[in-house]
Amino acid sequence: MRTTRQMSVTLPHEMANMVRAKVTSGEYASESEVIRDGLRALAARDRAVESWLRDQVVPAYDRLHADPDSVLTVDAVRARLGAVREQ
Repeated sequence: MRTTRQMSVTLPHEMANMVRAKVTSGEYASESEVIRDGLRALAARDRAVESWLRDQVVPAYDRLHADPDSVLTVDAVRARLGAVREQ
């Protein structure tokens, strides 16, 4: 059984030229390899964003929701930054 599937992809000229240049330079063996590597990078970025949301954003939101009075207003942050800058 095949582990790959052939697809047809249409790219803007600039992206197509970039793919071709990667192959021409010898950095990749084929255009498919360039696209696969790009998709791996996209998947890694998606995993990193998901991890950031789960590990940092959700806990921060939960802390805010549990104690909304602990949050600084925009004006308070500006005042603190202004005081630091003046020192």
